[in-house]
Amino acid sequence: MKVILLAGGFGTRLSEYTDLIPKPMVTVGGRPILWHIMKTYAAYGHKDFYVALGYKAEVVKEYFLNYRALNSDFTVDLGSGAVTPHQADTVDWRVTLVDTGANSMTGGRVRRMKPFVGNETCMLTYGDGVANVDLDALLKFHRSHGKMVTVTAVRPPARFGEMELAGDAVTSFQEKPQLHEGWINGGFFVVEPAFFDLIGGDETILEREPLERAAAMGELRAWRHEGYWQCMDTKRDRDALDDLWSSGKAPWKK
Repeated sequence: MKVILLAGGFGTRLSEYTDLIPKPMVTVGGRPILWHIMKTYAAYGHKDFYVALGYKAEVVKEYFLNYRALNSDFTVDLGSGAVTPHQADTVDWRVTLVDTGANSMTGGRVRRMKPFVGNETCMLTYGDGVANVDLDALLKFHRSHGKMVTVTAVRPPARFGEMELAGDAVTSFQEKPQLHEGWINGGFFVVEPAFFDLIGGDETILEREPLERAAAMGELRAWRHEGYWQCMDTKRDRDALDDLWSSGKAPWKK
């Protein structure tokens, strides 16, 4: 199934990195977070990617254009120009890179991908969040209800540790758990082609008019993901993800 990845925003809250590179190219464990997201989809057999670019699109294009060289050791014969790879990191992904405009909003970027996706069901997510989401279960749920859009609902992670008290006794202590109250948009959408018609122009924000209209029409369903989910909004988020990956305990690792 085709997968649209939104990778065109400015990432202003990560300016420590995004002055030079787009947010999806900020690395976790030495790899762009976009790569981690794609690995999740690929693990479930979804390897046909359509990346909606904007801010510093050339950085993402150069990464995938030179993917084999950047992710393998090799010998260059400067006389003949021949390149012999060693320990190549080969993936069988198909990656289509589309410049959807530097100033387009999320909805506008999605609409610009319609000619590439065609008249078929597709998956869609943001280029800055990782999760141990079960994509098979998500897709099965989407097909079961027959509606236009499924969004993955997640519980937001706590910024600090959480304690439960009985009087002055601590009955439960959790270090930065997923919160028990409320659900938020975690990305990892499944959408039918009719959804593209709910999106206006480049100025349309995906999370406003299109999804609000789908909800009002009774065409939006939520699939609850109780597992790990984390977006990378700040340097603190990035460092925490990097530490998880380095420890070998990253829940999203495939």
